Amino acid sequence: MQLPDKKYIASFDIDAQNTFTPVCPNELPVVEGDQIADELNAQAKFASLRVASRDAHTNDALWLSDEEHPPLSPIEGHADLDIRWPAHAIIGTKGFDFIAGLDPAAYDFQVYKGIEIDKHPYGACYHDLGNKLSTGVIEYLRCQGITTVICGGLATDYCVKNTVLQLRDAGFEVILNKAACRGIAPETIAVAMQEMEAAGVKFIENAGELA
Repeated sequence: MQLPDKKYIASFDIDAQNTFTPVCPNELPVVEGDQIADELNAQAKFASLRVASRDAHTNDALWLSDEEHPPLSPIEGHADLDIRWPAHAIIGTKGFDFIAGLDPAAYDFQVYKGIEIDKHPYGACYHDLGNKLSTGVIEYLRCQGITTVICGGLATDYCVKNTVLQLRDAGFEVILNKAACRGIAPETIAVAMQEMEAAGVKFIENAGELA
C-alpha cells in the first residue's frame, strides 16, 4: 500500500481495553480481544503520532442495566443514550486499563469518553451520539498536519466502526488494520465493513502490508 510521508500519518488504538476482552468476562468480552496488541504496536511504527481512546465510565451512569432493565433494552427520553449496557470500563478498575502489551506512556494523545452519566458515545471523536461535542482528537490531528489515520481496536462493529466513520467525515484518509481488530458477531462485523468501505475506508489484512 502506498503511504504518504510518515509525518502525515497517525496510528489510532480504539478502546483496546480489558473490558472488551475475556480478561473481564463479566463486562463486554470480545473473543480474542486481548490478542491485538502486537498488531497495534506494529502499525504504530509507520506513524509519527499515536493516539488512543478509552471508554471511561462511572458507577452511576444512567445507561447501566439491572434486573428491571436488561442489557440492550432501549432508553427513552435521553438524546445521548440509546440502549442499556452492563457495567464496563469503570474508571479505576482492571476493565478500564489497556490490554496487556500496550504502554500507556506511548501515546501522544488520549481520549476518555463516556465520563458523563447521561452520555454513552461509541465513536472516539465526539462525546455525544449526535457528533456535536468534540473530544478534541480531530482538532489535534489536524493541528499536527495528519492526513492519514491507521486504525485498530475493539470492537469492530461498534466503537471502531463509529470512530472510523467520524474520521472519514472529518476528511482523513483512513486505513483499517483487520488484524488489529476484533468484533462481536459475524453478521454485524460484515455490515460494519460494508459501511466503512462505502465511506472510502481502505483495508489491510495486517500491518505487514504497510511495509
